[in-house]
Amino acid sequence: MRAVYLIILIMMLLFIGVQYNDADGAMWMLIYAIPAVWSAVAAFRHSVLGHAAVQWGLLACILLSVVGVFYYWPKTPGWWRQEIWWEVETAREGMGMMIIAIVLFIVWLGRPRSPRPNDAGG
Repeated sequence: MRAVYLIILIMMLLFIGVQYNDADGAMWMLIYAIPAVWSAVAAFRHSVLGHAAVQWGLLACILLSVVGVFYYWPKTPGWWRQEIWWEVETAREGMGMMIIAIVLFIVWLGRPRSPRPNDAGG
């Protein structure tokens, strides 16, 4: 999984990098930094994800990203087609929020889980 987290981290860093010339680039850099940080934590400090407080923080980020998906959902018909999202910024923003939600959900699924009391001892 570390390789997956590293690939996601690099992808998020690239997304941050291409925001430099956007009118609202600083906001989107911050938005993409959130899954980048969580991916870095998952790749380099995976055991930290097992702590309850950290899991609550991750869950809060996931819920906020889902709200963002609904807020930025592309209203342009056929938004998934390249000729649309290449030209329409709102389609790209909506797709970006979808990617962020997926990335955070992947980190959530890969978090360490403590064994349940009934599972120990056969």
